[in-house]
Amino acid sequence: MLVTPYLTFNGNCLEAMTFYKKCLGGTLTFQTVGSSPLAAKMPARMKKAILHATLVKDNVTLMASDMVSDKGLTKGNAVSIMLDCNSEAEIRKLYKKLSQEGKATQPLENTFFGALLGGLTDKYSNNWLLHFNATK
Repeated sequence: MLVTPYLTFNGNCLEAMTFYKKCLGGTLTFQTVGSSPLAAKMPARMKKAILHATLVKDNVTLMASDMVSDKGLTKGNAVSIMLDCNSEAEIRKLYKKLSQEGKATQPLENTFFGALLGGLTDKYSNNWLLHFNATK
């Protein structure tokens, strides 16, 4: 079994996923509503909306969509995307990139359990935890 974060946006999915690609690297694929079999059933304003996007970098996969339920989009603090980094240089680089125009909620710091750990909320209101096990 594999757990994959699936993010929901409200019209800015492509912008956000392109930002994440710039931060993380990898391959980004997406399908718009207008290029899908749903196109005929959806209002014209939805044609450019992202039906499904996938960003893959090594063993990290992020999926996303602009398809919001009728209740609307509510961002909360119940979930964070955890990145287990391979080096101190990588964690510092990713923390700096992902926090651009966002908010550093927990600066990178060495923990009592031997890891470098930090948290942030990015400019799209998604929460991230970055971790590097310095004792490996």
